[in-house]
Order: sequence, then structure tokens, then C-alpha cells
Amino acid sequence: MAVQLTVHRATQEIGGNCIELCASNGDRIFLDVGRPLHAGNDQQDLLPATVDRSRCATAVIISHPHQDHYGLLNELSLDWPVYCGKATEQLIQMTGAITGSTLGHSFHTWASGQPFMVGSFRITPFLTDHSAFDAHMLLIEIEGKRLLYTGDFRAHGRKASLVEAFMDAPPPDLDVLLMEGTNLGSDKPCTPESALEDDFRDLFARTAGRVFVVWSAQNIDRTVTLYRACLKAGRTLVIDLYTAEVLNMLAKYGKIPQPDWKQINVVITSAFARMYRNTGRSDFVERMARNGIAARALAGTPGKWVVMLRASLMRDFVRAGIEPCADDAWSWSMWRGYLTQPDGKSISAWFTNGGTPACHIHSSGHASASDLRAFANAMRPAALVPIHGEAWDRDAEGFPPIKRILDGELLLI
Repeated sequence: MAVQLTVHRATQEIGGNCIELCASNGDRIFLDVGRPLHAGNDQQDLLPATVDRSRCATAVIISHPHQDHYGLLNELSLDWPVYCGKATEQLIQMTGAITGSTLGHSFHTWASGQPFMVGSFRITPFLTDHSAFDAHMLLIEIEGKRLLYTGDFRAHGRKASLVEAFMDAPPPDLDVLLMEGTNLGSDKPCTPESALEDDFRDLFARTAGRVFVVWSAQNIDRTVTLYRACLKAGRTLVIDLYTAEVLNMLAKYGKIPQPDWKQINVVITSAFARMYRNTGRSDFVERMARNGIAARALAGTPGKWVVMLRASLMRDFVRAGIEPCADDAWSWSMWRGYLTQPDGKSISAWFTNGGTPACHIHSSGHASASDLRAFANAMRPAALVPIHGEAWDRDAEGFPPIKRILDGELLLI
């Protein structure tokens, strides 16, 4: 019998991946169970209706710790086992502890590059380049068939060499390539992080006052970029408690900037300190306070600081007398679409009211259109099944043979 492939969600949109593979003996695995990007924070019951929840899955495989790939785990029965990278589990559990949505599933972790069995499925995870730490591609082998799921990836980040090496020695005889296409049909910047490092250094050097930067705490590549730019410009990078915890947690996985390194300070704000104490982690606040500063310190020697900003920090900053001015600068180092959301609008208004010039420096966490084509052709699959994109129907030229399916449609392999 043929292997059954169903993309329950993500054939027509970016994010919300939910893919099922079913073997002839009834074993079935899910590749990611992501929360749709368009869903409101309070929306529930978002799992696609085509997912059969009446029988247990053999496993749910999570490619990386972004909500649009794991955010619906809480809608699955607790007896569905979850497999992911070690750092991915830690980041998911840490996020759950902070948001009050701890997961009760049984987690099993893998070693990158080492195959493991889940039922009759043989799965090999390959560490890849993405804005999420610990992102993996997944090679799935079942009943003589071979499928590669890219998850999310790029080829211009600080781990681009991983993608290049994978392209030089691709898995042979792929029947299906399940590949993301986020940046097809778009003009999102895909600048190397090394170039962003120079851009930030120049911004820091020409700004008389503070430089406020908005970026994701879990985008470790960007944190490294900002820290290296601070070292070159003679500034100090100021991070919040959550970012400090992320860096502290991931220290064992590589040479990642740490809260106690030179030219890094942790700003201790009342809101974040209260949140940590309310979740039983006062000891972490006390430990970070050893290299911490109060928000009011940012008013002195303004040319010294590069300050992480998020909406949840603004109130404490204002209470401490921190108001942006024309001598400062600010940079939105995330996807521009977030600027249209409430938090983005409030941050932008704060700087507009202060007359603070903007210099937005960012690079996409996803592969460029040219890199997508190069990668797909290097894989030489019998068929490419497009996912995680909105322009596949108008920008499909130059790819291997494409098999287009709809959400919930069954494809026999």
C-alpha cells in the first residue's frame, strides 16, 4: 500500500503547518502542529477539522520552537508523544512557564544527524539555518519511500554553511520534498547577518544618544549580531530578563553571548521581576541582578547604551524617566508586518512622539526565492509539494516538478 500524505494546513498560507504521514500499518506521525499566524491571541479550537483526533498518533515531530509550528500542541491529547530537539523542548517549556500555558505532553528529544525510529518511521533530523534556534529539517523514511521536510530555513544566516553542506551532499532518491516558500513573490530583505552587523555598528557610531532595538529574544543570530556590533562601537547591550534567561539556557549549545559577559547588562524592571517572582523564579532575578541595572541608569551617559525594547518594557521605562528624543535612534529588527499590530503601533508612536529617527535594520528568517530554487534543485526530488507560502501558484518557475495539493487533500506516495 502507498504512504498517505495530508497537509491539513499550510498549502495556501504562511505558517500554521500541520502535516500528517500515515503508513499502511496504521502508524501515523504529524510534522508540526502550528498556530495560524492570523489567529487572535484568545482564539481556540484552531486545529484543522480534517485531523482525526479519535485515535492516538504515533508521534508529533516539532521542527523548531516557533508558535506557527508548535502552537497547537495544547489542542492535542496528552497521550500523543512529542519529539523535538533538546533546545527546542527547553524553549517551548520556558515560554509555557512564562505565559502560563505549560504543556503536559511527554517530550522525547533527538541528537542532530542521528536517525531514530518512531513506530515504523525512520527519522533523521538535520540542524539548519533559521532565525529560530535549534531549527531542523527532517528526512522521513517509510516503506521504501523518502521524504524531506524542510521546516523553515534560510541560507544567509550565521549557520548558512549547514545548508550549503546539505546541498553539496543531499539525501539521495527523494520521492517528495515538502518545502516552505515564505519569501516567494516578496521583496523581504535577505541580507547576511555579517552585513547587518556592519549596519548596526555604523548606526551606533553615528548616533549621539541611545539606540533602541526591537528584536526577538529567541533570534540568537540577531542577538549575536547586535552584541558584536556593540563591541565594535564601544557600546553596552542592554537586555531584559526574558532574553537573559534564553541566553543562559542555551549557553551549553555554543558560544552564545551571556548576561555576565563584558558590555552586556540586564535591565531589571518591576513588571518583569514581578512576573518571574510570581512564577517561582525569584532566584533567577537575584542572580541576574548581579550584572543588572535599573531602568533609570539608561538616562545617564546615553551614548553608552543599545537598549532592547518591547511594549511590555515601555511603561517601566517611562516611570524611570526614560523618554526617547531626537538624539536617540530606534530600529525595528523584526518582520515589518508586526508593526501594524497593537504592540508595534504603540512602540512606533512612542518614538514618533519623541522625534526619534528610525533606522530599521533586519533580514528575513527565511530563504530568498533564489535560494529556494537552488535548494530544491539540489535535492532533485521526484515531486515538490509546496507549503508555507502564498505565492506558489504565481512564482513556480525554475523548481523541480511540483505537485500542488489543497489543505486536507490526501496524496498517495
